[in-house]
Amino acid sequence: MQRLRLRLDPLRETLLLTLYARALDAGLAHPILGDAHSAGIADAIDYDFAKLDLKPSLVCGTALRAKKLDEAVRRFADRHPDAVVLDLGCGLDTRVLRCDPPPGVDWYDVDFPDVVDLRPRFLPDRSVRIGADLTAPGWLGPLPRDRPAMIVAEGLLPFLPGDTFQRMTRELTAHFRTGELAINGYTRFAAWSMRYHPTIKAIGITAAQGFDDPREPETWDAGLRLVEEQLLARAPEVADFPQPLRAATRLMSHSTTLSRQGTRVLRYRF
Repeated sequence: MQRLRLRLDPLRETLLLTLYARALDAGLAHPILGDAHSAGIADAIDYDFAKLDLKPSLVCGTALRAKKLDEAVRRFADRHPDAVVLDLGCGLDTRVLRCDPPPGVDWYDVDFPDVVDLRPRFLPDRSVRIGADLTAPGWLGPLPRDRPAMIVAEGLLPFLPGDTFQRMTRELTAHFRTGELAINGYTRFAAWSMRYHPTIKAIGITAAQGFDDPREPETWDAGLRLVEEQLLARAPEVADFPQPLRAATRLMSHSTTLSRQGTRVLRYRF
């Protein structure tokens, strides 16, 4: 099979980082997410993934946050069989396949136009693709307003400049009648330290923003109310982490402050 070479700028190239992390997890003896679709996509791309030099902490953290966000989507779709799901900054994520929504759920994968145009090359047609710059207004116009919405933003927060994420959230919650927002929430320190992560530094992205208090988004005038903070250092799946990562994560889990510096999933209702 001929592998496809992608032409991506540094920002878009970050989609390969998370894709490869999910692919590596799928190859573990005890995978956290077990996303064979991502492994197949990575195999079909002509790219030197080895240069990303992904450490076990990033592989396991990426897989675990994806699993917990998937679970949030499935629960919402079970409660709202007429839901709208928005996967923001979707890249080549296979979440729509992993969640396998029922027929009444409309799923929208949203990313830059050139990124969503890549998806049909690797993924079956299970969603509506929206090509848009999330920092620009106007792309929400065609979406239904009168149905509950599940909005997922994985790994997106640090890469949007200034208060762009807050403004986008206000626009989303104003558009939809009711719903939930699920994100992996970076603390300020975690967002700051990302710029020194070897993989991010090699790609050339400067991480932007985060927040420490999980209730801070309640102050964004977006009608958000925190309903769940999952500190993934305390998740049962940590038992499947390789050593010494497993021991270090369990040690960190005894401190809420330290656990928040790791991976956490936040869920809000509006």
